[in-house]
Amino acid sequence: MNLYGKRILVMGLGVHGGGLGVARWLLRQGAHVTVTDMASPDALSTPLAQLDAAAAQLGTRVRYTLGEHHADDFTSSDLVVINPAVRPDSPWLTLCRQASVPIETEMTLFFRVCPGPILGVTGTKGKTTTALMLAAMLREAFPDTVAAGNLRVSALEALETITAQTPVVLELSSFQLERLGEVGLSPRYSLITNLSADHVNWHGSMAAYAHAKAQIFAHQGEDGVVVMRRQEAGGRRQEPGAGSREQAPCLLPPASCLLPQGRVILYDAMPGAETEARITTDGWLVLGEDVLAHTSDIRLPGTHSRANALAAAALAHSFGVSPVQIATALRGFAGVEHRLELVCEIDGVYYVNDTTATNPAAALAALEAITTPIVLIAGGADKELEFAELGAAIAKRVKALVLLEGSATRRLSQAIVEAGGRRQEAGGLYNDFATAIEAARGLAEAGDTILLSPGCASFGMFRNEFHRGEEFRRIVHGMADTSPPETETA
Repeated sequence: MNLYGKRILVMGLGVHGGGLGVARWLLRQGAHVTVTDMASPDALSTPLAQLDAAAAQLGTRVRYTLGEHHADDFTSSDLVVINPAVRPDSPWLTLCRQASVPIETEMTLFFRVCPGPILGVTGTKGKTTTALMLAAMLREAFPDTVAAGNLRVSALEALETITAQTPVVLELSSFQLERLGEVGLSPRYSLITNLSADHVNWHGSMAAYAHAKAQIFAHQGEDGVVVMRRQEAGGRRQEPGAGSREQAPCLLPPASCLLPQGRVILYDAMPGAETEARITTDGWLVLGEDVLAHTSDIRLPGTHSRANALAAAALAHSFGVSPVQIATALRGFAGVEHRLELVCEIDGVYYVNDTTATNPAAALAALEAITTPIVLIAGGADKELEFAELGAAIAKRVKALVLLEGSATRRLSQAIVEAGGRRQEAGGLYNDFATAIEAARGLAEAGDTILLSPGCASFGMFRNEFHRGEEFRRIVHGMADTSPPETETA
């Protein structure tokens, strides 16, 4: 793509710098960049300073429209690059279409210009851990492997290090995949960890959410590979005369089923399952006739971690990574920050940061993974998801509960009561995070785990879920620094 001298509008810099990487990359292509964002200059001060510094190094400047949008910025541009959080029905995008201005995202641009093979990972939960686990396996065979995408790493800014032989692992959200699907792009290698209700408030329905996720394979060719869980392959459709694609697995109900064109690898992490990728009753990870690794090689807790490892191993092996390399990567993979991350131990109590559990399914996985008594910190902003199953698990599994104020919290609390649990809020709903953590500390005893696994979005109290996790770490480390020293006994 020749972008030199083009007038390009970046819509959505983001307070966390979500558009920073694409804006810097566009500057390096010689484009004339304008950034528009509804946030104020004060709110955007950090990414603005970083972008201005990058422009100064190139001897150019960025034009800004902040705190508002101007119609002329959209209609007079040669190209508009939008943040994934911009809704498809935005009136500003309607203006672009009416003026025949092309619309791209960082991911659509990256797919168009990336010279190396792309391996995409998506799913409702576990996609970050699985993507990074997959990248670790690939690095055993291809040391220059790049991991980017929905990992707070700009894919476009990594292009300078990518050759035709460089594997690129991308974590892809439903928002990103929806945009890729609109322009007919899918990675040749893809992996879907699992599928459960999430972002229904954005997509409008579970079927629409699944359709967005299915874009990860919808535009593959016959040389494509998709790894998906057997449970998500339940929707099937008869295609008379389609040969091997008859009764092909898909993510959607039969009436609207999207069928993979290439190789489909189904996996099931239940011991003794009969899928192509499976775990044997004695703990071996197997793909077809090939033994890839053993569950003892996996350092992360929980059955969901074994499922993630199995899926990653299946895709890595299909890409050419050997079983020895897969096992070596698993033994060296210690996990991902903000995902069942052990922050520290204070007075015999473990503090675990699982802030990226922004939906009930992810919080359920955390409750299953931890075997000690749990004091749970949960609640937050609503995504119009159901809490019945999480409420029942909390009522059965959690020793004590501290709830954060948020639009979804009272529904979660009610689900616990309806499941036979008691109202476990310690002192009501907390709108101060430090006070909530102190309350949890007061409810815990030596041997317990204080688990931040909200099951809800973070907006309202925090900028995003990562901000929530960073604050948890900061507050807990502060508590560790002020804890009284242990007394020596004779």
